[in-house]
Amino acid sequence: MTGAPVVIEMNPTFNNLMGRLEKEAHFGALTSDFTMIRPGSIHKANGGYLVIRIEDILRNLMSWEGLKRCLREQKIIIEELAERFGFVTVKSILPEPIPLNIKVILIGENLYYHLLYKFDPEFPELFKVKADFDSRMDLNAENLRQYSATLCAVCGKENLRHLDRMAVAKIVEHSCRLAEDQQKLSTRFAEIADIIREANYWAGMDGKGLITGEHISKAIEQKVYRSNLIQERLREMIERGTLKIDTEGEVVGQVNGLSVVDLGDLSFGRPSRITASIAAGREGLIDIEREAKLGGRIHTKGVLILSGLMAERYASNMPLSLSARLVFEQSYEEVEGDSASSAELYALLSSLAGVPIKQNIAVTGSINQKGEMQAIGGVNQKVKGFYEVCKAKGLNGQQGVMIPESNVQNLMLKEEVVEAVREGKFSIYSIDTIDEGIELLTGIKAGRRLEDGQFEEGSINYRVQKRLEQLAKGMRDFMRGEEGKTTAEEPE
Repeated sequence: MTGAPVVIEMNPTFNNLMGRLEKEAHFGALTSDFTMIRPGSIHKANGGYLVIRIEDILRNLMSWEGLKRCLREQKIIIEELAERFGFVTVKSILPEPIPLNIKVILIGENLYYHLLYKFDPEFPELFKVKADFDSRMDLNAENLRQYSATLCAVCGKENLRHLDRMAVAKIVEHSCRLAEDQQKLSTRFAEIADIIREANYWAGMDGKGLITGEHISKAIEQKVYRSNLIQERLREMIERGTLKIDTEGEVVGQVNGLSVVDLGDLSFGRPSRITASIAAGREGLIDIEREAKLGGRIHTKGVLILSGLMAERYASNMPLSLSARLVFEQSYEEVEGDSASSAELYALLSSLAGVPIKQNIAVTGSINQKGEMQAIGGVNQKVKGFYEVCKAKGLNGQQGVMIPESNVQNLMLKEEVVEAVREGKFSIYSIDTIDEGIELLTGIKAGRRLEDGQFEEGSINYRVQKRLEQLAKGMRDFMRGEEGKTTAEEPE
């Protein structure tokens, strides 16, 4: 008993899909007959299923239009591609159309589905069922059992050494790190299989019969080592002082922010110095990155949210007479994302209050207009990036990274970082509000608003409020002086 045919077309050209009519030359003339009709993959899959990668069929001339025509008319028509363009062709036979009963399965990225759905009116009519495959799955007992069975199947299929318990545990840990979630497993099995293959090589070099956890760790480390030249150069420049990053001391209006550099096969965290300068004026917050056309749209949104928070919290009953400039120092490429908005706010508050910020703590996290911390991406890379800089400059037990509380569930750090935290050489702080963060960075109470509308005396918010009032008063006096000067200069 045989089932319906399943055909996977790897090269969906027009002729490979629709079939073709071959010709041969006789005394300078091209001839053909019914014996030279060659079927395409649609013929072979008729009555069954045809599987095509959407990227491949869209690259080939007329293949997409030909497939849609067959599905729309429910028949297969073999014709010369030149005839579709209206070119003159030699006289030949014309095969009769064949009734078509087929299911076509397109495989590809979500982007292609959404583009075709939006811009091709026939697409939603011809392809009515969509199936999304997640790149992550829940970490539970059943999935863990099946995941281990999959690892075993990879070893058996490719004749590799099998994994011992610690090796499986290391793979699962790395899978959670790829998923960036403590409760999820990554389904990027191609990357997992590559690690097993390389670990098998290292097990062979050690003369072991099984792949151990050490071999898995070494395979992961070697994969990073082959791609981290740029990361090492940046770390070296920071260590030598070419890129200025402080990991000790306190500075007013300066904070260490964290960003992620994505190189495709490797992503890593990079600390950046963020500074704020304050003056009286009407300009408000000026994002130098945006003015220099180096700030992306999401980064610009983060700065505008920051501006809204400042206006609501400190200038509800007076004009915000402020000219503040925010910048990523020694940044020469586009800055995108809102994960630095909290760091920018801390630098601004420090500059307004005249209170120094601890440089041994790096900051990441986005904010909303209510001063609440919001989750960001790449938290593991950012934490590891600042840890490596502190390690290069010397760990003193005071350094650490401050992250949003909602990102704690995403922490899947390298063993070296976990061990440093466990031994008290490095710290990770989770916060839920801006007030918690500024207290940690300055050691001074943030201060709550009292019934009379003022903040607690001596607090950060109180100092910021008073500084803004001074700037507003100074700006008002200056404008009055200018008006009086102009009136005095007017001729009688």
